[in-house]
Amino acid sequence: MTQQVAAAKGEFSGRTAAVTGGASGIGLAVARELTRRGAEVCVLDLAADAVPEGLHGLACDVTDRTSVERAFGRIGERFGRLDVLVNNAGIGAQGTVEDNGDDEWSRVLDVNVTGMARVSAAALPLLRRGAAAAGDGAAIVNTCSVAATAGLPRRALYSASKGAVLALTRAMAADHVREGIRVNCVNPGTVDTPWIGRLLDTAPDPGAERAALEARQPSGRLVSAEEVAAAVCYLAGPLAGATTGTALAVDGGMQGLRIRPPEPPAGR
Repeated sequence: MTQQVAAAKGEFSGRTAAVTGGASGIGLAVARELTRRGAEVCVLDLAADAVPEGLHGLACDVTDRTSVERAFGRIGERFGRLDVLVNNAGIGAQGTVEDNGDDEWSRVLDVNVTGMARVSAAALPLLRRGAAAAGDGAAIVNTCSVAATAGLPRRALYSASKGAVLALTRAMAADHVREGIRVNCVNPGTVDTPWIGRLLDTAPDPGAERAALEARQPSGRLVSAEEVAAAVCYLAGPLAGATTGTALAVDGGMQGLRIRPPEPPAGR
């Protein structure tokens, strides 16, 4: 069966995927889209009880190796293999290098970077089985950020963690390409998620803060979680079989475009 025909019938039919941090936001959108395209999706999250019907919720703390290994042990017992891993679990941080202490640096890096490595290490034996069984390989997609490639104000710690994710993605791609496991990442801009909503709620003027976030993206709006999910599914799917070690920007042009300010109305 050609890749085109496979995609038309549901490119993830017969495949198993795992999504960390999949109970809300980008992760939930990814889990739902993978399911819609035919995959059996396991959501690994601290809030496993909040996972909607149709998804396989598994309690998992990415900062705890025992918890991670237990979750992938259960995936192995139930499905025998894994075809797609989406490393989406992550936390935010605000401030300059003066604003966060050592404990906060350790906490954010443990979730955003070491947690991703911890999960990937536990998943690799199952991904190797998936790569061998599928014939067209397995895939890992990491959630990175435009903060890895663009200097954003008051995002020192978060940017450092996402810069590490970008480097980790490329290193993992080099390590596992000959095993038939592709590794890529998505670099979203500011995504309209519950986390952003909570952030806006703490601002002195939430409306003005939202307008500022929208204005810094050339598209003039926030990215939707569903748009990021579509990019993840492309990178994870068989039609991206020649793509590895790549960062796909989903940022409304924030990284690459330098557009002129709007022209003033005529007569002024």
